[in-house]
Amino acid sequence: MKNFIIRIIINIFALLVVVNVVGGTSITQWGTLIAAALVIAILNAVIKPILLILTLPVNILTLGLFTLVINAFLLYLTSELVKGFYVAGFWSAFWGAAVFSIVSIILNLFIGTNNAEIKVYGKRK
Repeated sequence: MKNFIIRIIINIFALLVVVNVVGGTSITQWGTLIAAALVIAILNAVIKPILLILTLPVNILTLGLFTLVINAFLLYLTSELVKGFYVAGFWSAFWGAAVFSIVSIILNLFIGTNNAEIKVYGKRK
C-alpha cells in the first residue's frame, strides 16, 4: 500500500511536469490532476502488462521503443476517461508519455520505491 501511494505521488508530479512542458496537454484543476494520476497508475498496473505481451514481437523488433507508443496510448486513454485532462492528439500523447517516463524514472531512482534488500546467508567470521 505504501508503494502504491508513493507511485501515485510520483505520477502526480510527473503529470504536472507533462502538462507544463508538453504542448497539447492541459488540466483544469488539482482534483483532476490527482484523478488522472490515479487512473494512470491503475492502467499501468492492469492494462499495460497485457498490451506488452500482445505487442511483444513488435517490441522486440523495435528494441523496446514501441513501449513509448503503448505509454502514449495509455496517456491518451487517461485523457478520455478523466474529464478535465486533455491530450490533443497522438504526438502530444507520445511526447507526454516520453516526458512522463523520464520524470518517473528519475523520481524512482531518487525515492527508491522497490524495497530491494541484499541478504547474505551464512556464517559470519
